[in-house]
Parts: sequence; C-alpha cells; structure tokens
Amino acid sequence: MVRPLCEFGSGPVHSSRRRDLRKGFWPPMTIADQVTGSTIAGTAKPVDSASVDSKPAGARPRARAPAITLPAIGERELRLDLFRGLALWLIFIDHLPPSLLTWFTIRNYGFSDATEIFIFISGYTAAFVYGRAMLESGVVIATARILRRVWQIYVAHVFLFTIFLAEISYVATSFENPLYTEEMGIMDFLKQPDVTIVQALLLRFRPVNMDVLPLYIVLMLALPLILWSMKWRPDVTLGLSVVLYAVTWEYDLYLSAYPNGFWAFNPFAWQLLFVFGAWCALGGARRMSRILASPVTMWIAIAYLVAAFYVTLTWYVPQLSQFMPKRIEQWMYPIDKTDLDVLRFTHFLALAALTVRFLPRDWPGLKSRWLRPLILCGQHSLEIFCLGVFLAFAGHFILAEVSGGAAMHALISLSGVLIMWGVAWVISWYKRVADKSGAKTKNAVGNADLAGGG
Repeated sequence: MVRPLCEFGSGPVHSSRRRDLRKGFWPPMTIADQVTGSTIAGTAKPVDSASVDSKPAGARPRARAPAITLPAIGERELRLDLFRGLALWLIFIDHLPPSLLTWFTIRNYGFSDATEIFIFISGYTAAFVYGRAMLESGVVIATARILRRVWQIYVAHVFLFTIFLAEISYVATSFENPLYTEEMGIMDFLKQPDVTIVQALLLRFRPVNMDVLPLYIVLMLALPLILWSMKWRPDVTLGLSVVLYAVTWEYDLYLSAYPNGFWAFNPFAWQLLFVFGAWCALGGARRMSRILASPVTMWIAIAYLVAAFYVTLTWYVPQLSQFMPKRIEQWMYPIDKTDLDVLRFTHFLALAALTVRFLPRDWPGLKSRWLRPLILCGQHSLEIFCLGVFLAFAGHFILAEVSGGAAMHALISLSGVLIMWGVAWVISWYKRVADKSGAKTKNAVGNADLAGGG
C-alpha cells in the first residue's frame, strides 16, 4: 500500500522529498458566491436592455471604467464571518493532540482542511475592503492602508512569538521536561537566542503552529500589486497567479527557513488561493455564477468529494486500499500541503461550490444566536487566531501532565472554544460601546474588521 506523504496540521511537512513534480495544471473554476449580487439560483431580475442602451442626445463618451466591480457599502457578508470563525475553531482543535473530537474536523474527510478556508476568505475580504479603497482613493492611499494592516499583523505575530516562547519555556522549566522545547520547535532559540530572534523577526524561524501569520503577511505585502493589476485585467491577473503556481511546482520554488528546511506554507503556491479569493470578491464570482448554478457543476463537486472521502478512508482502513488502482495511487501521492497540492485546491473548490449553492446570502440561520459565537470569532480573526495558538499549547500541556483521557480532551476543546468566543464578545463589545467616538469617525473603506481584525 502506498501511504500518503501529507501533513494535515499547520506545522511543517515531514517527507523524504518535497514532492513529485506534477504537470498539466489548468486554471481553476470559480466557486465563490458574489458578495452582494443575486443568488445563484437565478433569482436576479433581468436588466432592461432599452434602459441600458438609451443615452441622452449629445452625451459625451464615458471614460473607460476599471474592470473590477464592487457592491455598494452595506450590511457585511455574514457567511464569510461564519466560515472564518469555523476555520479558527477547527485550527485550534487540529492543533491539539488527536482525540475523538478531532474526527469532527474536515481534514479527516477529504484533502483540504481549515487552512484553505482561512486563506481564501482572507484574500476575499482583503480585496473587498482595500479594492474599494484603491478605486475611491487611489493606489497610494490604498497601499498605505494595506501596509498599515501588514504592520498590525506583523506586530501581532511578534507578540504571539514572544508569549508563546515564554509559555513553552516556563512549562519546560517548571516541570523539568525539555521535550516540550523540542516538540514545539524552540530548541534552537534556547541554544542561540540572539541569532534566532533576528531570524524570527525576518519570519524565517517559527515554532510549531505559527506558520499561518507569516504566510498571511507575505500575501498581504503582495496585495497592492494584485489589486492594481486586477483593477484593469482581473482575469489576466488570475492567469498569472496560475502560471506562478505551475512554475513553483515545475522548478520547486520555495522560501528557506531557519535553521534548515523551508516554509511550511510556500507563499509561491498558496498565493493562488489568496488571489483566487480576491478575484472572486472583485466580480469574478458574479461573472461565473451561471456555472455555479449548473447541476453539472453540483454533481461534479459531489462526485469529487465522495472520491476524496474514499481515499481518506484508505488511510485509516488499510483494507480498502486494495480497491484503489495502483496507477492512481502513484500519481496522487504525496498530497503535499506545503505547496498546496492541486488535489487540495480542487477539494476546497468543490466544498465551496456546494456551500454557496445551498447556503444563500440571505439564509435566516445567519441571524441565529446559535451561530453568533462563530460569527463573532470570524469578525475578529487575528486576535482569535493568536489566542487559539496560545490555548492549543496550554491544552497540550494539560493533556500531557494531568490526564489524556477522552473526557479531558472534550473538556479542553470545549473550554478553548468558549474562551475564544468570550474574548471575541469582549472585543466586539469594546468596539461597539467603549470606543463609540472612534467608531463615528471610522470610514467603511478602511474597515480592518472585515479584513480580519481591528
């Protein structure tokens, strides 16, 4: 039996080789719903061609408009907040040692996991917020706002790095267990703290579970160029992103890490998902809504998800692998997370296609109090992600030192989720009540909340 050389957590990928080079990638099909357009089911009112074609006599020809389109400022898209909050909860649970509850995360039922959700929504919301700023205020102002947001994320990463190191060092010293420092990947910091700190500031050294924010920082740094290109040629921009993805696989492009190895999430590959999210937010999804509404698309997505589920079953029930053709196994493995394997990407596309089809923007459940905790966490994703990393190690320590039973696993997972919800509620309350004066002067164009935090 051929075993999959893939890593489903957000730590580094361990394999004897980076991966087999794959060829023949095709540009991905659009799967995201428009932000405020009509529903997929074709309920949009037809446009009266006479009203479009009629022009006043003697009217001057209008200047060429940018190729991207943005909806009017209005109610925020709660589906994005819902699934971003869900991704944060799943990432937290996946960072804990395996337990019964981890079987409820999506990584056990297909090729993709919560990381794909987080990066796609990050690209979608960032383009929605700062794309409007670029259209209304220009490239310079929009770039300045993006760089300010990048600085906020970078400061959050450095702060989390410091707290995380202190947490691990304290536990390892207090309980005289150096295995914590080795397991969490900070042994090099204890040996050469001066060199390691500099490498950490350069985003080249990261403990376990701290790989997402550096990827997000790099992608946000590229956002001004992405938005500027999409302003005039969105489809060409997406095509160039696909080309970079293919070149990354063909020539094995990557960023090196300290003290050795490479980034757990290769920005040259993961940019495809980020750019695709931006493309969807800036009108690409609306242009492809007819494909999303097609029953053929729905059944292709269902068939792919069923096939992916069967493949994952062979990892846990080896007897099922005898029904898997050997040629398919040889072609398919390893399913590499570091370089965003095309199987992972298409699995996410299939999930998203079904989601936007069966979960409309005006679904009443989005107003339900039962989903409010998820939505609150999604609205403050930067703070909640950092908190989740801290809580994951705390839970890991409790399970190792106190009890590792199923009941303790469930208690820690539930407690962590409740703490994340509570902190998100406090942040939301503070911004809504205690910071009213600042909220009155805040412009919706630069709303960083929609882009993932305050």
